[in-house]
Amino acid sequence: MSENTIDPKNVISISLGSSSGDFSRTIILNGLTVNLKREGTNGDLEHAKEKVRLVDGCVDAIGLGGIDICLRVRGEKFFIGEGLKLAEQAHVSPVVDGSGLKDTLERSVTRNLVEAGLIYPGIKVLMVNALDRFGMAEALIEAGCICQFGDLIFNLGIDYPLTTLNELHELATKYRKRLLTTPFHMLYPTGSSQDETIANPNFAKYYLENDVIAGDRHLISKHLPNRIDGKGILTNTTRESVVKTFRDAGATWLATTTPEMEGVSGGTNLMEAALTAVVGCRLEDLSVNEVTHLIENLGWTGSIHPFTERRGIEH
Repeated sequence: MSENTIDPKNVISISLGSSSGDFSRTIILNGLTVNLKREGTNGDLEHAKEKVRLVDGCVDAIGLGGIDICLRVRGEKFFIGEGLKLAEQAHVSPVVDGSGLKDTLERSVTRNLVEAGLIYPGIKVLMVNALDRFGMAEALIEAGCICQFGDLIFNLGIDYPLTTLNELHELATKYRKRLLTTPFHMLYPTGSSQDETIANPNFAKYYLENDVIAGDRHLISKHLPNRIDGKGILTNTTRESVVKTFRDAGATWLATTTPEMEGVSGGTNLMEAALTAVVGCRLEDLSVNEVTHLIENLGWTGSIHPFTERRGIEH
């Protein structure tokens, strides 16, 4: 059968984020055409549930954006109550939240930055949220980085940086039950709050005393100081306007963890939904080696935007 006669795969990301970030793209994965779409619900959880029910069975996979089903920390899953309820609205189409790619692709992209000379032993890294991207956190520690993990600071407003993976695991264990009942908007910006910025010197000091800012783009942008001269940014879900903001603020480089598609870096949930549609099963049903091999075959290595001349970047 020729490629052109195979029906395209259709996937959608239903996000609690702002609808201002909506887009659609068509890509080719493993020789298959995949139609991607992102729809924000502006923080309206009930609207998101309605959308999931509406598209269930009509698309090959559903990604949940702006919310997690679970956090993966040292092989354990810590479930998010509202994320579980949202995923349960679908009964036919598989639902993913991007945690599979965070545990694989984001590790490999971080290691690629080590090979590029942008991340190295002793470099200071602020990771605004590490429980949500524990794979990246582990890769940074393995690379010999001096890390500050801002989960208490940026998610809970508690001015106390964590510095070890053990502390992250202890935090997840401590809040295991609360994660099932706490409204997600109290842990992470949703809707229009994703587009807001907060000039708070208590947050700014952490940007300024580190060399690299890593983690969720919305959390990074929300508390971004006016100037971050000389800093590197490691994140995802970028748009052309976001790239410009980091460049204008003085960042030296920006690395995205997911493939870029005509100026848009897709969320991990959307790209994981695309892979799920192509391989016909959830990534969690595959071994880490199988997922890593799949990602390598697709050539997914992240993208580097060099804003200034620097050793280790090819121009």
